[in-house]
Amino acid sequence: MNMMPCYSSSSHYPNHHRPPINAETILFNPTMAATLSLSFSSLDPHNHNRFNIITAKTTRRNFSFTPPLPHNKPPHFKLFSTSSSSQSQTLTDSFLKPGKFLTNTELTTLHHLSTYLYTHTLKSGTVWVRVMRDSEVDAIVCLLANSFAESMMFPKGYINVLRFLVKQYLIERRSLMPHMATLIAFYKGSGVNGDGEEEEMQLAGTVEISFNVYGANSTLPSPDPPKDKPYICNMAVDKSLRRRGIGWHLLKASEELISRMSSSGEVYLHCRMIDEAPFNMYTKADYKIVTTDSILVLLLLQRRKHLMCKKLPLINMPSETDVPFSNDYE
Repeated sequence: MNMMPCYSSSSHYPNHHRPPINAETILFNPTMAATLSLSFSSLDPHNHNRFNIITAKTTRRNFSFTPPLPHNKPPHFKLFSTSSSSQSQTLTDSFLKPGKFLTNTELTTLHHLSTYLYTHTLKSGTVWVRVMRDSEVDAIVCLLANSFAESMMFPKGYINVLRFLVKQYLIERRSLMPHMATLIAFYKGSGVNGDGEEEEMQLAGTVEISFNVYGANSTLPSPDPPKDKPYICNMAVDKSLRRRGIGWHLLKASEELISRMSSSGEVYLHCRMIDEAPFNMYTKADYKIVTTDSILVLLLLQRRKHLMCKKLPLINMPSETDVPFSNDYE
């Protein structure tokens, strides 16, 4: 189902928030750190935190990788395109459209988002995290929809419906940038494939973050987090790439970007009580339980969840893992 991205021309302030698609919030069943906020039905059997890392089997997508450039230019990533002349849009260009109005401060913030890059070398390869672009929406839709379908044991026939809903959700949320951002992770193994060639770069995962009340989702799971504070949700990692630390670095990249973009000094997320692995990861990352769902939520067919919070340091200068990259090197 091919759908052209469309952006809302309405204000992205609290009174104008449009809820995602319908009424209820369905969250992913995690294996590491996050969930998807999706309006689909009144059922919510896997309410975790908008953020359980969901590691599900998805169609593998390869990404072009520009080798290290002179003068310490960082690598650049993009989806393969059927047209060799097509180029990935910058974040700023994609938002300078009729009916979309951004203040000078918002334009500056959007530029900072477009230049953010987190990188970390793992034992098995390297992971990069940056903000999602227009051309990458469909790939993230597949990752999230397939992850959700597997965790909820949905029939394969529903996958197209899920993709449709997820795409509408991503497009509507993306219209609230720069007050929120969807990050995507890429992974390149350090080994070689069966042909003796270097492994290709792959889409590895995604996570959503909101920086303030203007980027807050209109529908959040309980216990209610403060909407004027940064919030992490909708994390997913490709099943074939799990247990490599990618989820951990998606979390670390989210925290680093929040520290740079918000003066709040703290971030919130949810974690289901039954999810021991995500809870251990959050605890290791120094998240503390703020409050926990009442047992009465079980009557609503929802899992009990912890609302967790972490204090974050403010970052005034670019970190070693935050490197700007230029579209001149696509």
